[in-house]
Amino acid sequence: MSVVKVIEILAESTKSWEDATQIAVTEASKTVKNIQSVYVKDFQAVVSDGLITRYRVDAKISFIVE
Repeated sequence: MSVVKVIEILAESTKSWEDATQIAVTEASKTVKNIQSVYVKDFQAVVSDGLITRYRVDAKISFIVE
C-alpha cells in the first residue's frame, strides 16, 4: 500500500499559466521525489497597462512517500 502526500506550491511565470505550472513542478522536483500529479487549484494574473505581465498558479503536487 502506498502513502501519498500533497504539498501546495505557488509559482509565477511571465509566459503562461502552463509555464507557471511547469515551474512549480520543476522546483518541487529539486527536493521531492516520486511526484505523481499536479492539480492547479487557482489561477491569477498581474495586469499592467491593460496587459497581463505575470501568470500565477496555486498548485497542489502529489507524491508517493517512500
